[in-house]
Amino acid sequence: MSATHQRLLAFDFGTKSIGVAVGLWPTQTITELHAIKAKDGIPNWDEINALLSEWQVDSVIVGLPVKMDGSDMEITRRARKFGNRLHGRFGCPVLFFDETLSTREAKEEAFARGHRGNFGEAPIDSIAAGIILQSWFNSQA
Repeated sequence: MSATHQRLLAFDFGTKSIGVAVGLWPTQTITELHAIKAKDGIPNWDEINALLSEWQVDSVIVGLPVKMDGSDMEITRRARKFGNRLHGRFGCPVLFFDETLSTREAKEEAFARGHRGNFGEAPIDSIAAGIILQSWFNSQA
């Protein structure tokens, strides 16, 4: 693993909220942060900037939601646009990673932690971001 990917910030893109997790490659430790509210997929860029500054990440991973056959959906295009805007605004390296089934896995994890299924009141976006990051770590081994 190159030094350019030591500390990573992962995003689970959504049109209403965007989950965030941070991780360190050498130890593969992951911390689920929180969800950033979004309006039609557009986040508060100042909040994103604050996260990038606070965590001093080397790279960003944006989960790409794709169909089971690997083809794109509208949300795939929007997630790519979000990643491209991250790179354009902040100059950070952006890696895209297939997040197929991460939401289902995040729901299972949330239920295991005692979540009651009220996802609107208690979002699981940061869990999904952590799963995306762990999947990326696993793919690097």
